[in-house]
Amino acid sequence: MREPILLRARGTKNSRSLATYVRAGGYCALDKALGMNPAEVIAEVKASGVRGRGGAGFPAGVKWGFVPKDSPKPKYLICNADESEPGTFKDRELILVDPHMVLEGIAIASYAIGAHTAYIYIRGEFVRETAILEAAIAEARKKNYLGPKVLGHAYDLEIYIHRGAGAYICGEETALIESLEGKRGLPRLKPPFPAVVGVFGCPTVVNNVETLACIPHIVDRGAAWFAGIGTERSTGTKLFCVSGHVERPGVYEEPMGITFREIIEDRCGGIRGGRPLKAFIPGGSSAPILPADKVDTPADFDSVAAAGSMLGSGGLIVMDDTVNMVWALENLLVFYAHESCGQCTPCREGSDWAVDIVRRIRRGFGRPEDLDALRRIARYASQGMTICPLGDAFCGPITSFLDHFGHEFEEAIAEARSQAARHLPILPVRAGGDLFLDAERQP
Repeated sequence: MREPILLRARGTKNSRSLATYVRAGGYCALDKALGMNPAEVIAEVKASGVRGRGGAGFPAGVKWGFVPKDSPKPKYLICNADESEPGTFKDRELILVDPHMVLEGIAIASYAIGAHTAYIYIRGEFVRETAILEAAIAEARKKNYLGPKVLGHAYDLEIYIHRGAGAYICGEETALIESLEGKRGLPRLKPPFPAVVGVFGCPTVVNNVETLACIPHIVDRGAAWFAGIGTERSTGTKLFCVSGHVERPGVYEEPMGITFREIIEDRCGGIRGGRPLKAFIPGGSSAPILPADKVDTPADFDSVAAAGSMLGSGGLIVMDDTVNMVWALENLLVFYAHESCGQCTPCREGSDWAVDIVRRIRRGFGRPEDLDALRRIARYASQGMTICPLGDAFCGPITSFLDHFGHEFEEAIAEARSQAARHLPILPVRAGGDLFLDAERQP
């Protein structure tokens, strides 16, 4: 196992303080970057191959390069610290352990795109993390790592914190921008893209916390060093948030390309209680589920996509053989139905319909045609049918659960038909605005 890069300060006394960070070489990369041309910084980040760690996996340097150089409008950098994807808890770890690394990454990225104002959009529930960042910003400004003429260079930068109100949809960059502007967090149609028309109608780059935390190391040690870690198309290390049925859940930093088996068995101590692995979700709850026979898939963007899922945010959710997959899918769908902003009909209606159908199956009143109905919902609410990817986020689990564990849904439906053959009374119940049949209230 390699020496940690992003988690190097874990276990260090007073790791959040500026003095501790500077002793470890902190802000040297910022000083180096400010001595370079902004285009040179962007070229270095491009050459490193670092891809966005928030879910999409888009090359960070390429994204920065989309910002128009000749725009008369001010430019902005936004650090996305919303982190509301179920199964993901890596960004808060970076903020808790090493906030100045995040700030340095923000400062370098801001300089590279020509921004003099940066925002950290942070999840509203992260009260402690917000206080830590506020203290770190105050320390950095006092020592001239932020503010006017940063480190004596002809560059000014201010960083502000904006707390969200706990909406999952605001993790999507255009909804985040709308929320930052003081409006409802509703995703925007693209194009135009934020790099051209972003916050306040100005060129904007939105990057994830983990992505920005990589930047000081890339600038300090060079693009070739970073590109030499991981795989050819998925470079560097990745933070994996492991939860579920493992002996040692937590955040692990590993080179891209490590297999999920190595993460689960070697790093996390295996499945809890020695039970068999049944399935895992590799990239947060919106990633399609994979069965146990895919556990040797390398954990990089391309390999996971080839296996039928996505690496996403690296939120690895592990399930043993006790998990009822009908219940698991219902659990996920309830979340997405609740978090839909309601702007797009396929997502607003389809997510609720999907919950009703899966809930009916789980409670013993499923029908054979329900599985076809679920697939139709998934077909018409994903793949470009909605403004933002939330349609794909709830449809991916539907299709993957049915593809890999459809027999459990069929068995639940067959059991329902067997129950109906015994002439049990059916009691309709309306709850939360949805009509379903409550098996718990049956005789």
